[in-house]
Amino acid sequence: MTDEPLAPGLYIVATPIGNLGDITLRAADILARCDAIACEDTRVTAKLLRHLSLHKPLWRYDDYSSEVDRQRLLASMREKAIALVSDAGTPLISDPGYRLVQAAREAGIAITSLPGPSAAIVALTLSGLPNDRFLFAGFLPPKEKARADALAELAQVRATLIFYESAPRLVKTLAAIELGLPGRDVAVARELTKLHEECRRGPPQQLIDHYTAHPPRGEIVLLVGPPAERENTETDLDALLFAAMLHEKPSQAAAQVARATGMDRKMLYARALELKSQEHQTG
Repeated sequence: MTDEPLAPGLYIVATPIGNLGDITLRAADILARCDAIACEDTRVTAKLLRHLSLHKPLWRYDDYSSEVDRQRLLASMREKAIALVSDAGTPLISDPGYRLVQAAREAGIAITSLPGPSAAIVALTLSGLPNDRFLFAGFLPPKEKARADALAELAQVRATLIFYESAPRLVKTLAAIELGLPGRDVAVARELTKLHEECRRGPPQQLIDHYTAHPPRGEIVLLVGPPAERENTETDLDALLFAAMLHEKPSQAAAQVARATGMDRKMLYARALELKSQEHQTG
């Protein structure tokens, strides 16, 4: 570390997601030399500063901060070095910090970003799911219909999907994944870097049974493996459509098979109508 003052501007500082020992040397140095820290919860950031034996002015900046608050921060950055932290992990990932960064860029303020911990990446490495392609999708909507629509939209993405979720909603979200993304492997990572760290992987129903019997606590990262790579022959698709139409209308059957195979829903719907028509003709 050095005592040399920092140049004015915005410094985006990643902080530990659980274990305070994960703070980087560079992050500690920036926090020691900055003039003030913008944070989500002053109590959480104060705990980190105590760990580092630091004392700094803490300015709250969260979802409820107004445009006036943002403009005050921007004005300060023109003359002072202001660090931006979240309660845990890398700022801007599922938190409101991006609005501040966007405004700082528009105002021509110097911005420096420090790499560091991210719960999504830690969970991905623990899960053993394919990581050559992945999509971070934040929090799923809490309402059932909106959540189902979001999963349907993501069903065609051939990559591991990463979500953040709260403990009370985990079981409902797993049930939605079982219905909306059938046949996928799922991993639940929680309490990452802490004493009771856990990464449990398996079919959604298996995880539902476990977490129904053992209600989870803590912050959760939920990962869903990509759809299986397979050649879908015409015979295979017809069999899947016939099976689905035993309980569903052609449109719903087509949507279900599309989610399971990654095939185009409109094409499957047209084929389902053909099969239905052939069934009536032979019946």
